[in-house]
Amino acid sequence: MAASTHFLLIAFLALVTSQAIASDPSPLQDFCVADLHSPVKVNGFVCKDPMAVNADDFFKAANLDKPRDTMKSKVGSNVTLINVMRLPGLNTLGISLARIDYAPLGENPPHTHPRATEILTVLEGTLYVGFVTSNTDNGNKLFAKVLNKGDVFVFPQGLIHFQFNPVHDKPAVAIAALSSQNPGVITIANAVFGSKPPISDDVLAKAFQVQKGTIDWLQAQFWENNHY
Repeated sequence: MAASTHFLLIAFLALVTSQAIASDPSPLQDFCVADLHSPVKVNGFVCKDPMAVNADDFFKAANLDKPRDTMKSKVGSNVTLINVMRLPGLNTLGISLARIDYAPLGENPPHTHPRATEILTVLEGTLYVGFVTSNTDNGNKLFAKVLNKGDVFVFPQGLIHFQFNPVHDKPAVAIAALSSQNPGVITIANAVFGSKPPISDDVLAKAFQVQKGTIDWLQAQFWENNHY
């Protein structure tokens, strides 16, 4: 009995520890401004010498009040991400920010953030948003909502989600906060059909239950990144 209890205790501690380290590392000092030019490779960035840190390390003239160009994007959106690579003072703080501009009928296509939960606030316009759960015995459930100015919606970490502007004559703008200094993004269509080298069309034809010619056509398209 004692051995069984001991084993359960170890298993519990392993589970708690794995959860504790499954997100950005917590700061162990007031700040750890990223030294983006250091040759030392760590999970994240090494700290800049505190004596060399100044207010500009925590500041960026990002002009997030200015509209972004959505005309160049085939999907009609423009994501301006402020992460640790653009604001070194974010290092170890577990947070980043993005402004998202949507053209009329534009979208931020289905994607995931492997390292962050996202909370989205609509600043202007209307958005149809949603996320899909991971696989279950009952399939993948969609949670979707139409948001208006001032509304907030949260996308859980790692789940596929999207935003779409359903209005044909008005743009939309949103601000997103993300729970990682470097949330990452995987745009589903780009990753599946635009990888380099490409995934075998035999694999994708079987997965999507279509002819290989359909896959070849999709892979021949230009899969652009809407993050600028």
